[in-house]
Amino acid sequence: MKVNLSDKILMSVEKPARYTGGEWNMVVKDPGTVDIRFAFCFPDVYDVGMSHLGMKILYHVLNKRDDTYCERVFAPWIDMEKVMRHENIPLFALETKDRIDKFDFLGFTLQYEMSYTNVLNMLDLAGLPILASERDKTHPFVIAGGPCACNPEPIAEFIDFFAIGEGEEVILEILDVYKEWKSSNAERQDFLKRVAKIPGVYVPSLYNVSYKEDNTISKIEPLHPDVPQTVDKRIVSDLDEVDFPEDIIVPFIGTVHDRIMLEMFRGCIRGCRFCQAGFIYRPVREKSPEVLLSQAKGAIEKTGYEEISLLSLSTSDYLCLTDFTEQLLKLTEERKINLSLPSLRIDNFSLDLMEKAQKVRKSGLTFAPEAGTQRLRDVINKGITHEDITSSMQLAFEGGWNNIKLYFMMGLPTETTEDVEGIANLANEIVSIYYGTPKEKRAKGLKVTVSAACFVPKPFTPFQWFGQDTIDKFHDKQKILKSKLSKASRNITYNWHDARVSLLEAVFARGDRRVGKVLLKAWENGCKFDGWNEYFNYDVWMKSFNEEGIEPAFYANRERNFDEVLPWSHLNMGVSERFLQRERERAYKGITTPNCRVQCTGCGSAVFDTGICKDCSIGGEKA
Repeated sequence: MKVNLSDKILMSVEKPARYTGGEWNMVVKDPGTVDIRFAFCFPDVYDVGMSHLGMKILYHVLNKRDDTYCERVFAPWIDMEKVMRHENIPLFALETKDRIDKFDFLGFTLQYEMSYTNVLNMLDLAGLPILASERDKTHPFVIAGGPCACNPEPIAEFIDFFAIGEGEEVILEILDVYKEWKSSNAERQDFLKRVAKIPGVYVPSLYNVSYKEDNTISKIEPLHPDVPQTVDKRIVSDLDEVDFPEDIIVPFIGTVHDRIMLEMFRGCIRGCRFCQAGFIYRPVREKSPEVLLSQAKGAIEKTGYEEISLLSLSTSDYLCLTDFTEQLLKLTEERKINLSLPSLRIDNFSLDLMEKAQKVRKSGLTFAPEAGTQRLRDVINKGITHEDITSSMQLAFEGGWNNIKLYFMMGLPTETTEDVEGIANLANEIVSIYYGTPKEKRAKGLKVTVSAACFVPKPFTPFQWFGQDTIDKFHDKQKILKSKLSKASRNITYNWHDARVSLLEAVFARGDRRVGKVLLKAWENGCKFDGWNEYFNYDVWMKSFNEEGIEPAFYANRERNFDEVLPWSHLNMGVSERFLQRERERAYKGITTPNCRVQCTGCGSAVFDTGICKDCSIGGEKA
C-alpha cells in the first residue's frame, strides 16, 4: 500500500515538503491497530490546506479515538501531479504514505466552489470511480462537509454523503455506525441507509429531484419512508466543552496562515444580508476567556509559533474582548509573540486595543465598508455609518498607521453608478483625512488599497433569490471605478476580481444536480485549480457548458421567485425562509435590522436553544 517517494522525485518538484509529512506534532499510529482509516482531503495545495482551522480540529478529534487513524491528503501541485501520473503513483496520505483507495473514508472539506474540479481530480488520482453510483463495497466512502455543503447538489453525484453543519460531533456518530455496519458484513447501500438516519447527514442517492418544463425544480423527495424529508444542520452547543487542538502540526514550509488560531466564537450577531457565514453559523456561541487563555498557552508551548490570531466572524463583538485581550497580551508580550486581530468592525475600532496588540510588530489595518454609499450599506444591513468610517480612519492615522486596506463588493442588489463611484469618493476622502492629520502625528508614506470583489448571491441569505450581474455589467462597473480612482490619488491601489470566476461561483453556489454534468465535463477537459488565476480557463468552462447544453445564466443571473423550490430547500441551516424573505424585502426598502444583541428578530435559530438564543423569547420558529 505504501508509496515510494524517491529523492529524485521530490527534488524534481517545487516545495517537496508539501509531500513528505513528518512535521512537528504530526500524529503517528500503527495502521494495523486501528479499525478505521480516515483520509482528510483538502482540495487545494498543502500551503492553503494547512492553514485551515477546520482540518486541524477534525484531525485532532478523530485521532483522539483509539480505533481511528486520520491522515492528511492535499491536492498535489501541477508539477507533482505530472510526476505521479507519469510514474503511476496514486494519491497518498502524508502520515504513512499509504495509497488512500483502501482507506475506509475520504473526507473532503468544501470551502470554495472553485475547488470542485480538484475534488474530482483527487478521486481520479486515488484510482476511485468519480461517480458515487459506480463505487462498490471495495471502495471507501466519500464524505464532504464545510460551508459549500449547504448546497451540495452540484457535487451530489460524486459524494456518497454530506455532513451538514459543524462536524465535531456528527463525525464521531458516523464512525460508530460504520463500525457496526462493517462488523455486520452488510451491503454498501445498507450503510448509506443507516447513516442517513443520523441528524445532519444527507445522502443524495436516497433523494429524487424532479423538474418542471421551465427547468425549475418541481420537488425534492426522499426515496424511502425512513429517510428524513428535511436534513437539519448540526451545531456544537457548548464550545468550552468541545475538543480544540493545542498541539497543531507545524509545517516545514510557510503556509498562508502560519500561526496559532484561537477560535473565539461561532456565528455572528450582525446579519449582513450578503454574508452566508453570518447566517449558516447561527446562533452565536462564545468560548469563555478562561478556556481561550488556556488554549493559547498550550498552543504556544506545543508549537513555538510567534503569532496568535483571534478567529471569528467579527472579533470586536466578543463580549469579554477588552478583559480577555488584556490577559492575553500579558502572555504574548512576555514571550515576544504578535497578536493579530482580524475581523474588526469599523464602527467599534479601538485604537488602544490595536496599539496594545501590535506592540511586538505593527502591521496594516483592514476594514470592510463593503459599499461606497450609506444607502447601499443600509440595503445590505452593514450597520456602519459614514461617520464610523471617517472617525476610525482619523484615529488610525493619528495612531501612526499608514497602510489601510478597504474591501468592497460590486453588483450588490439595487447598486447604481452612484454607488460604484461612491467607493472612489470614500477612498479619496480617506486620503484627505490622512493629509489633514498633523504631520507630527501621522506616519510617512500613505498606502490605501481598494479591493472590490464581484458579489455572488449565496444560499441561506436574504439575497439567495437575487440575479447576479452579468460579466459585461461587472466589467462596466470596474471600468467606472478604475477611472475614478486613477484620477483620485497616487496613494490608492485598486484590485479587482475576475468577473468570469464569480459567474462560475454563482452557478455552483446556487446550482442543482444538473450542473454536476458540466463540472465533470470541465474536469475531463482539463480544468483544475480554478481558484488560481494562472490555471483558470474560462473558455474551457464555457465549452463544457455548451457540450452539456446547460446555460450558466439560468443559475447565476436569473432572479428567482419566493415560491420556487430551491436546490437546497430540503436542508435546514437554522434560519427560516420566512425570515430571509422578510430581510430581502427590508433590503429593497433600505430598512436596516438591528443586531442580535439589540433585538431578537426571530430568524429561527432559537430552536437550537443555545448561545445567544438561549434566553430568546422572540422567534423560535422552525426553519
